[in-house]
Amino acid sequence: DHVGRFLRQRLGWSVQKPARRARERHEAAILTWQSEQFPRIVQAAQQRQAHLVFLDESGFFLTPTVRRTWAPRGQTPVLHAWDRRDRISAISSITVSPKNQSLNLYFALLPDNQNVVGEDIVSYLRCLKAQLGTPLTILWDGSRIHDRCGVVQGYLSQHPEIHTERIPAYAPELNPDELVWAWTKYSRLGNLAAQNTEALRDFIRTELSFLRRHPERLASFIDKSLPNLLTG
Repeated sequence: DHVGRFLRQRLGWSVQKPARRARERHEAAILTWQSEQFPRIVQAAQQRQAHLVFLDESGFFLTPTVRRTWAPRGQTPVLHAWDRRDRISAISSITVSPKNQSLNLYFALLPDNQNVVGEDIVSYLRCLKAQLGTPLTILWDGSRIHDRCGVVQGYLSQHPEIHTERIPAYAPELNPDELVWAWTKYSRLGNLAAQNTEALRDFIRTELSFLRRHPERLASFIDKSLPNLLTG
């Protein structure tokens, strides 16, 4: 207790949860991407009058994500949940318009217990292109389903108005769409013990739709991942 008081009062420290970073990260390459490559990507997108699209995939499980919560001392809360791995895979993207930098969130939820495959990415890109109606610059990670999937690359080869850029490996913090998942899973749906995947799907759709109606939250995600994008 004495050490804790000293750290708080004298040094101004606080109790924090460490951020996990992969040992495989190439820090110099990440810094170069942030300072040189990303500004080039943004400038090229503006010249093409293209939407910036930060895209990612994730999954929601029927087993709840357990988070700390309040309860009477000595009475640990119990979540009565199904002990099985039923899941809902999802694709989402934060988009930034080329003219006024307006923000939006688009998402798609796959059928129960289905992994995202190349055909799903193509279907998502096709719908996104139809809704935005302008050239696209897509930023995503180097997942096999992106850069090494024949179906996806075949579609992209037929649509030169869609450019893709890879976010550095092991640097998910550079993709603001990752914060969509973090906010949804750990903040809004933490400790959710859904009765079934149908109920889970309704909760996911509700929270993602909430984000669509609150672009200021999307802006906070971008500011966290890529400061100055919306003001530079």
